Amino acid sequence: MCSYILQIDTATEVCSVSLSNNGKLFAELTAEERNMHASGLTVCIDRLLKSVSLDYVDLSAVAVSMGPGSYTGLRIGVSTAKGMCYALDIPLLGVNTLESMYEGYITMNETEDNFVYIPMLDARRMEVYMAVFDDQKNCLQKTEAVIVDADTFDVYTPKNVVLFGSGANKFQELFEGSAQVKIDTEYQHSSAYLSTIAFRKFQNKEVEDLIYFEPFYLKEFVATVSKKLI
Repeated sequence: MCSYILQIDTATEVCSVSLSNNGKLFAELTAEERNMHASGLTVCIDRLLKSVSLDYVDLSAVAVSMGPGSYTGLRIGVSTAKGMCYALDIPLLGVNTLESMYEGYITMNETEDNFVYIPMLDARRMEVYMAVFDDQKNCLQKTEAVIVDADTFDVYTPKNVVLFGSGANKFQELFEGSAQVKIDTEYQHSSAYLSTIAFRKFQNKEVEDLIYFEPFYLKEFVATVSKKLI
């Protein structure tokens, strides 16, 4: 029996949608234009379904990257997912963004037992949203906002540290001479990485309440005035 799950990730500047079937990636579409979630998300979903000759009624559930991440992006992704689940009367599956990033990374890369893996999302300045995992899928540090400096990862010595994600790239200069910390700049964010976790939640009936479910913002939204307007 096919269990098609639509997967939405708008936690970063990348708008990505995909379909999985029984936990395996079936189709994927990532918008080339950045930060076009509000205008393009539903268009991308329509195009994705049409590309594989499926309709909305063929979906078994909708999975959404619930955060942390971009406040506006998360709000748009979650609102769209909730609306679809309500209209179609299907379950909503919320997936921690950092957990899905890690799941995707270890699927695409060979892991080593003397390494820890740290998915990062950019927050502001030297701050990131991050979590820490080992090569056996054990979570060593839960999701939190961290201000990173040169000594942040000393606690994991003698293990090596791999940083990846939109928050990691800005630390290239900081860790340029480090023998312990490696920054993987090749990582590409994708909703495809939700597949394994989403299907497991679907099987275990770990579904969200459509009325009360909200994005995992981690930090409160702070509005600022553009300097161009001053």
